[in-house]
Amino acid sequence: MANYLLEIGLEEMPAHLVTPAINQLAERLSDFLNENRLEFDAIRKFSTPRRLAVLVEGLAENSEAMDEEVKGPSAKIAKDAEGNWSKAIQGFSRGQGVTPDDLVLKGDYYFANKHIAGVAAQEILTKIGDEVISKMQFKTYMKWGNNSFLFVRPIQWMISLLDAEVVPFKILVVTAGNTTRGHRFLSNQEFTLEHATDYAKVLTDNFVMVDAGARKAEISQQIKKIAAEHGWKVELSDEKHVELLEEVNNLVEYPTAFVGSFDEKYLSVPEEVLVTSMRDNQRYFEVYTAEGKLAPHFISVRNGNAEGMKNVILGNEKVLVARLEDAEFFWKEDQKLKIADLVKKLENVTFHAKIGSITEHMARTKAIAAHLADIAKLTESEKTDVVRAADIYKFDLLTGMVGEFDELQGVMGEKYAFLAGENGNVAAAVREHYMPVSAEGDLPETAVGSVLAAADKIDSILSFFSAGLIPSGSNDPYALRRAAQGLTRIIEKFNWHFDFSEFIATLDYENKEQVIDFLKGRVQKLLLDKKIRHDIVEATIAANTMDIANMMEIAPMLNSHKDEATFKPAIENISRVINLAKKAEQVGTVSPELFENEAEGILHEATEELKAGWANLSASEKYDILVNKGVPAINNFFENVMVMAEDEKVRHNRLALLTDLSALTGTMADFSLINTK
Repeated sequence: MANYLLEIGLEEMPAHLVTPAINQLAERLSDFLNENRLEFDAIRKFSTPRRLAVLVEGLAENSEAMDEEVKGPSAKIAKDAEGNWSKAIQGFSRGQGVTPDDLVLKGDYYFANKHIAGVAAQEILTKIGDEVISKMQFKTYMKWGNNSFLFVRPIQWMISLLDAEVVPFKILVVTAGNTTRGHRFLSNQEFTLEHATDYAKVLTDNFVMVDAGARKAEISQQIKKIAAEHGWKVELSDEKHVELLEEVNNLVEYPTAFVGSFDEKYLSVPEEVLVTSMRDNQRYFEVYTAEGKLAPHFISVRNGNAEGMKNVILGNEKVLVARLEDAEFFWKEDQKLKIADLVKKLENVTFHAKIGSITEHMARTKAIAAHLADIAKLTESEKTDVVRAADIYKFDLLTGMVGEFDELQGVMGEKYAFLAGENGNVAAAVREHYMPVSAEGDLPETAVGSVLAAADKIDSILSFFSAGLIPSGSNDPYALRRAAQGLTRIIEKFNWHFDFSEFIATLDYENKEQVIDFLKGRVQKLLLDKKIRHDIVEATIAANTMDIANMMEIAPMLNSHKDEATFKPAIENISRVINLAKKAEQVGTVSPELFENEAEGILHEATEELKAGWANLSASEKYDILVNKGVPAINNFFENVMVMAEDEKVRHNRLALLTDLSALTGTMADFSLINTK
């Protein structure tokens, strides 16, 4: 068994492209080896901003030999009238490398039995340039020289080494060999690898930590060590800092962490602004005192060793201070502005050319929020707060701070609103209406904020759909899928039970049916992400009311019962009710005086009992009472009653009875869509 090393040396890649690129290279190489029947044990990945490399371990010396049976022409056209082989057979035979006499007749067709010998690994690996590297795809490409070849960044060098033997191939003017390069500043020279397995060690000796996982662990350890030495706390495990650590890791080849500082006077600026300046803009790690207060220091990572560190620190501090000066200026100046004046100016800010101004968007959101406030059972004071929040909630878009740091929209609005005398509910709603900011992001915590957030998303979705700006395929430039998913999660969290279809029916928008289908698609995705069986999800979404909170509760509940002994017969009985109810040509009220069998009365009583408290029951309670009271009555009914009676009135009455029950169970799901096989 052998080891094969492939390295692609590049001009520096943007940090966010490094990890997807190395993952793609490893996956494409794995597929290539499998397609060529070249067995291997594992593929190790290495990556830095300047290189993508994979080490194939335990690679077979030859591809696996195989016997293949290829179907050819039918016997009907195999020979001519004189019994000679036809042109069709002769052509097929030539293509398969055999003679017509070698073919085997099986049934109505001739087959060629071929033995495909193994191919040396060296020969197969020479195709990697064309079959693997050239086929890689990226969100952004670069083109260099007078050629049509595209890649994430210009290729500078390549290694293709099978143990100690070079396996050459060429891309443009670069020929793969056994020569690589060290760190651009600390070891800027070419050097030769003697063996594929020497790769990581040789690069480490030349100031390149090529193992991304080990490099990230080293960065984390250095940061933690510095924090411990100063008695600071530093966060590395939450989502934002995990992303930051990943980005920093893909910016360096040889990491060295260091400490920088800034004047304490800037601590008067809101912490979120300082953290955004450090973390999001400069890729610094903010630090906190033992008491949890933001400290006037930061930890950063340079791409190099400790040499000349004093100048590095001064340079980083200078860049940060320039940002903090701007932040301090905006913080002071924004507090001189009046919310009413900013809200007035929003009339001149376009929400979208086909939809109108932000002021118009806010007005529609306000109307929707007023309706949602009743559904959410807000108190009278909370309803007042919702109206006030809806009147002002976009004002901070015109502040200097948000103009400079747009990621702080809402965050700064809350602070400015509070400073202007707005109460806590209103101020919080200004911030929370953007939530969640990502698919799995935090949801609003306050009742007022949740209503405003939901209303804002409802108007955005309806407005864009009305304007014909509807997501298609992977194209979603206005993030409507994220808005719909956020809306669904908010409704689920606060357990708002209402029929969304009826809710928007009275609103003045176009394409509302498409909105319903679109939102159902988001509900479906969220439920499938919870590993709920597909048919149960489909049945839940097909309920006769679009109660999103209901759907999010019922699907997991049904999924939890699917392996119970009572589940299959219960679903089958309810499905039978549903399927027969669909046959009802006209639906009338149930007339007990037309009952001819005791089972009819029992089912009617059970249905009425279910209906009596149905709306106040949880999903689990509905299922339990349906299984324990409804299903026995259904089973008894079908055992003793012929639904399709000859007497038309009796038949219609029995169908009405089943339709009544079907409509009730339909508020949970269309149980007939659940697979019981």
